[in-house]
Formats: sequence, structure tokens, C-alpha cells
Amino acid sequence: MKKFQNARVYLTGRGIERRTVLFDERIRALSEGDGEEISLPDDAIVLPGFIDGHIHGAGGADTMDGTAEAISTIARTLVGEGTTSFLATTMTQSPEAIERALSAVAAVKKRGTEGGARLLGAHLEGPFISEKHKGAQPGEYVAPPEVSVFERYDRAAEGNLRVVTLAPEKEGAEVLIDHLKKRGVVASVGHTSAAYCDVCRAIEHGANRITHTFNAQSPLHHREIGVVGSALLFDELYTELIADTIHVSVPAIRLLVKCKKEGKLVLITDAIRAKGLGDGVSELGGQTVYVNGGEARLRDGTLAGSVLRMNEAVRNLAEKAGTGLAYAVDCATRNAAESLGILSECGTVECGKRADFAVVDSRFEVLLTVVGGEVVYRARA
Repeated sequence: MKKFQNARVYLTGRGIERRTVLFDERIRALSEGDGEEISLPDDAIVLPGFIDGHIHGAGGADTMDGTAEAISTIARTLVGEGTTSFLATTMTQSPEAIERALSAVAAVKKRGTEGGARLLGAHLEGPFISEKHKGAQPGEYVAPPEVSVFERYDRAAEGNLRVVTLAPEKEGAEVLIDHLKKRGVVASVGHTSAAYCDVCRAIEHGANRITHTFNAQSPLHHREIGVVGSALLFDELYTELIADTIHVSVPAIRLLVKCKKEGKLVLITDAIRAKGLGDGVSELGGQTVYVNGGEARLRDGTLAGSVLRMNEAVRNLAEKAGTGLAYAVDCATRNAAESLGILSECGTVECGKRADFAVVDSRFEVLLTVVGGEVVYRARA
């Protein structure tokens, strides 16, 4: 048994309280007891571990590399930003390349990611998308939404697909959304030219998420509110947000915060292999990516994912958008867990849940990360 002794602990719905947290692989008590003490600085705050439901790569590795080693590299890199669980995210590519990536996800899911963040499964972002809003994804591999194709990919993933991003205006999308709902897979509206009526039908069939809200989707107009307006309007929709203040401006973030029902905003990073490597030339889906000043773009200027760290996303939401700590932390923890149907296992500091913690200082810099009761990252003194 280990413990944080009389630490400042964020308890969802209550705020920061002084508690002693006793844990092994799970949280056993929030009170005094015997255990090996893990010492923390006075300004440390114990948070639930962050959950990233949309990330392509980090540390020089990408899910589409199609190897277990790449997935493990991503997992080990993420703990430095307080992320304790993630969905390895694919992109629009050849069917063979997607299958290789998903097979690697299945292999790592079986064996685990020792010393890294926990792999929850896969997020299939493409190929069921709109050519007009493909973003940094190669258009030649865009494909119509079909149940048989999804099943092919889910077999490669050995049942570990958790989220599918799709364009609901495409023929066949509603049939696929029905199928995803039956299978317990989240249907997320993204990379899409959908009109309001298309989003309405998608919701009726079971879609409940918007992929990286504001980006690669039909914008808000006063005569056709599109996907962005629908994301703001419908309380039932979880809305992903890349809070790097590059993909989405601070006023737009504030608008999303103001419009969304509590619990429905979910922070993601949408990060690529260049995360953690600094400025320079990188790669995404066979395309050259140029990273400069925290922005990742293709040669034509198209944003190509991000190099955002999750603790930075939380800080930006709390400080630049002015939500405060509690709201921002919930967006990277509780809301993320609930949106993926895993709130019973993680996302809050409660007895019986996984001992996954991100310990940060007053500036949201990560001091310590714990996954399943094991310290997997400690900042250098």
C-alpha cells in the first residue's frame, strides 16, 4: 500500500481538500492509514489522471506506424503530461495500413504498457469522412461509411474500437451509426460538411460526440448552423476541444464553455508524433509536417494535428479561458471518462477506482504521474 499523506486532493464536485490517499492498484481510502508515503511539495495538487480520447502520436511515434513499439512509445511519452489513459487514434489511410495499426493496438492492449499510460483501445478517425473537410488526411483514401468495413477494422482491433469519427451526411452513415450504437462504440461527428438536419438525424440514430469542435466541420451561419452551431445547441453532444489556442481561439473556447451543458466538454490533444520533439520537420500520414512555435502545419498551411500537452490544455482552459481549476480538470478527467463509458473505473479520485493520478503544481506543471498505483513519471528536481 502507498499513500499521499495529508495532501491537497481535488475531489470532483467538492474542490481541493486535505486528504490522505491510500492506494495500491486502486484507491482504497481517503483517510488516515498505513502505507509507504510518497512525499509531495507543499504546492502539489493530486488530480485524477488525465484521459486523452483523441491522440495520434507523441515522442516520435505514431499509431499509423503499425507497431506495438510505436504505441508503447506514445504511452511512455504521455505520462510526462499527466495522461494516464488514452485512445490510440488512426487516420484516413489505405485499409491495409489501418488494419496494421489496429492490430498493433490489439497486441498492446493485451500485454499492457508498462511504465506508460494505459491504452484503452482505438479511435478510428477516418476513412468515413468528407473530402471537403478532410483536413490533413489524404483524400485518396476517403471511403463511404459501411458496416462491413467497420467490422473488418474491428476484427483487426480484436474488438477494441471505442470511437469512430464519421461524416453523417454521407450515404450509409445512419446505418453505420445504428450499428455502432448496438456495438457500444461511440459515433462522433467530424471531418464533415453536415448541415443541422444531418446532425439531428445522427443524434436520433445514436451519435453523441463532436470530433475536435470547430475544426474540419461546417461552420455556424445564421441561416444554417452546421456542425459548429449544432455542437453549441444540443446538450446531449459531448464536444471534443483542442485547447491550444491555435486550433480554437480563446473567445471561441469561451463561447463553447458558455453554451455547453456541464459535463459535456472534453479536452483532447489530437497530438502527432512531433509532440515532445520541438520545432522542426515531422510527418503525418506520409505528409511532411512543419512544426514552428507550437504549430504543426502542412506545406499549404493546413493545421496537421497538434503538439499540445494535456496539462497545457487544462491550464489554457483554466487560465486563458477563465474557467478555473475545477471545470478545466473535469474536462480532462471526469467528462472524458463519462463520454467513453468508463467513469466507474477512472476519471475521479474515489475509493475503488483505479489509482491513476496526475500530481501538478500551481502552474499545472506535472510533478508526478501514477498509473495503476505505480509511479511512472517523476519530474526532475
